[in-house]
Amino acid sequence: MIKVIIERHIMPGLEEEYEEAAREAIRQSLGASGFVSGETLVEMGHGDRRLVITKWRDMRAWKEWVNSEHRARAMQRLQPLLTEEERIRIYEPSQ
Repeated sequence: MIKVIIERHIMPGLEEEYEEAAREAIRQSLGASGFVSGETLVEMGHGDRRLVITKWRDMRAWKEWVNSEHRARAMQRLQPLLTEEERIRIYEPSQ
């Protein structure tokens, strides 16, 4: 299993629109092969910052999703709502 951590910064005033678009992106990922779970967190005191934590079966499953047409469509809707590129980090269990 791997965990993918995505950090996003939302343009002020567009938080509600972002939430709607992000919910749709999560719905799309639910059908992705190898998707295990996901959650979104809001940074305390910073309503414009989100942390998306997803769990995937393996790196191949994540790569299939990140390069999929479904994610590309979701990002077309999300990207204009962000102040900067999302930051993605991938973690695996320690030995």
